[in-house]
Amino acid sequence: MKLPSFTKRQWLTLVVFGVADFCNAICVSLQAPFYPHEAESKGAKATEYGLVFGVFELVVFLVSPLYGQHLNRLGPKFLFNAGIFTVGTCAILFGLLDRVNEHYPFIALSFLIRIVEAMGNAAFLTASFAMIAKEFPDNVATTFASLETFFGLGLIVGPTVGGALYELGGYTTPFAIMGSILFLSAVMTAFVLPSHDQADEIAHQGTSSLLQVLRIPGVLLAAASIIVTSTSIGFLQATLEPHLRRTFNLSPVVLGVMFVVNGGTYALTAPCFGWLCDSKVRPKLVTIAGCVLIILGFSLVGPAPFLAFEPELSVVITGLVCHGLGIAAQLVASFTDALRTSIDYGFPNNLETYGLISGLWTSTFALGAFIGPSMAGILFDTVGFRHATMFVVALNALVMALVLLFVLFARRPRSFKEVSADEYLLGVSGSSDQPEFLQGVRPNGRAAAAAAPVLVAAAERPPGANGYIAASSYKNRHGMWRRRDSGTVVIGPYSASYGSLESRGFLETVA
Repeated sequence: MKLPSFTKRQWLTLVVFGVADFCNAICVSLQAPFYPHEAESKGAKATEYGLVFGVFELVVFLVSPLYGQHLNRLGPKFLFNAGIFTVGTCAILFGLLDRVNEHYPFIALSFLIRIVEAMGNAAFLTASFAMIAKEFPDNVATTFASLETFFGLGLIVGPTVGGALYELGGYTTPFAIMGSILFLSAVMTAFVLPSHDQADEIAHQGTSSLLQVLRIPGVLLAAASIIVTSTSIGFLQATLEPHLRRTFNLSPVVLGVMFVVNGGTYALTAPCFGWLCDSKVRPKLVTIAGCVLIILGFSLVGPAPFLAFEPELSVVITGLVCHGLGIAAQLVASFTDALRTSIDYGFPNNLETYGLISGLWTSTFALGAFIGPSMAGILFDTVGFRHATMFVVALNALVMALVLLFVLFARRPRSFKEVSADEYLLGVSGSSDQPEFLQGVRPNGRAAAAAAPVLVAAAERPPGANGYIAASSYKNRHGMWRRRDSGTVVIGPYSASYGSLESRGFLETVA
């Protein structure tokens, strides 16, 4: 596995993102071992403090698409830093709740702080995913997976660190220390992270929406994959502990180690799946492999009712390893697949699209993380753990079948040939140095008039990652999406959406 050749700026960005992801994940997860006990001492019931945890994912699901849609207007660096500062502040405030002695004020403040913290976390994640796509256009999957490793490690370390600091200094200590560390990382990112000042892209703000992205079948399947994957994670978080405790009579320390198995496997293998998606394998094939691994994992952890053997600890561990491999494959592949597919279908290759896909990923993951524990608790109480696991198996089997059918029968979108402004000018000027595919072609008066706005847009748009010119955007009236139903002919491999080759009366060839 060859390391990508990043620039100094890219390596620095990657390090800053890694530190921020790690600290942020610790802050949002460190209260798990001791907050329920503190809440019960104030008179709260399990339903109440369970919703304190659940409302976090619900808020992330609701606000992430809004952040993604308005990323250009807010600015990715501002959104990133504001999110970290918000999470750090809320972590410190959450550590002061032990001073609230009344039952209802304690629960109300817990909800309020957790909701604001979720808004900051959603901002942080949405901006970070978009900036990854912007800074690493050729290695999106690899860098995304690497940062997911840091975030996954933070989620694993968070409860351990929180429990240790709680034993050392009481309820306030873990929140005060980790919140302050996150503040310091926010200061570092404010000075180190590059800015993305793109006034040309802001002019197109609002031309794309999440609903338009979800109309693309490939993106919709990627979103479904994220939901079922995060559902499986939340399912085990809610029910694995009572299942193992009642079946094997394990100590709390061993139970904690069992939770590290799938999370650690995910953190260690995510970069490998990112590398595969970037260089070797279609992301949807990786998604299918992820579904198979999760189905296998849940069938062993139960074990499934159709398997004729009783639960064994070694089999459970094997199942958790398979689950960790499956969630790594699906989460990494889904982000890469959604981004590439949306661009292939005509969305501009710019920060606006990156923000939309980032918001989609964050929102759908949160939706699954909300559904998973909710359904797990109901099914665990009604049918038991072994039969309850079939819910996750069925969901993944359905997504796997749909993705497999899509891979076998869906038609891939037509590839675009990027034509620069200089090539176009050479082509319409009749110069002998014009590109080969434009030689002998000149527009008449109507073609020149129709092409004028396209020429302006192409001339003003910078090269590089923004190479998809304005005429290729989803809603542009000159674009392929609008012309597909108008009878416009596409000549050769060059799309009419670029304004370089017109048809039906718009071109005259030189005899």
